[in-house]
Amino acid sequence: MSSRDKTGKRGGWWFLLAVIIGYGVLFLFEPGWVKGAIGHFLHLLATLAPILAVVMALLWLINLLVDPKRIRKNLGHDSGLRGWVIAIVGGILSHGPVYAWYPLLIDLQRHGTRPALLATFLFARSIKLPWLPMLAYYFGAGYMLLFTLLLTLFSPLVGWLTERTCCR
Repeated sequence: MSSRDKTGKRGGWWFLLAVIIGYGVLFLFEPGWVKGAIGHFLHLLATLAPILAVVMALLWLINLLVDPKRIRKNLGHDSGLRGWVIAIVGGILSHGPVYAWYPLLIDLQRHGTRPALLATFLFARSIKLPWLPMLAYYFGAGYMLLFTLLLTLFSPLVGWLTERTCCR
């Protein structure tokens, strides 16, 4: 047994093979359903591929251009106010599905980003810039401004509490 078998690294390939065989058997009985499922998968893949490509490109750029010392300085435990501002602004400006950001965030964590800033980033993502006009239209500008301000102000508190609670 190789070391890859012991760590379960090949389990994904076995699962993929089982799914392909399952779809092959199902195709014998319900070919229309299988064609629809494959069409849906290809549509989903076409939708997610550009987002994942951007995230992978960002990961590549971070590894290429930013050394761990710089990340620790700007986003580490001694980053101060600069780290909090970067996390909040980055969270507000980030778009796309949150799961597409997970590889980038884990890479940042491995390079020394403190967990509080990662949680702050994720909480600040609740502010969706493209949706603010609609929020103002339906609930009023005052509500939209107060809601956005509170999310911005409380995101560092959520980050700090997250770090204190689970990352000791």
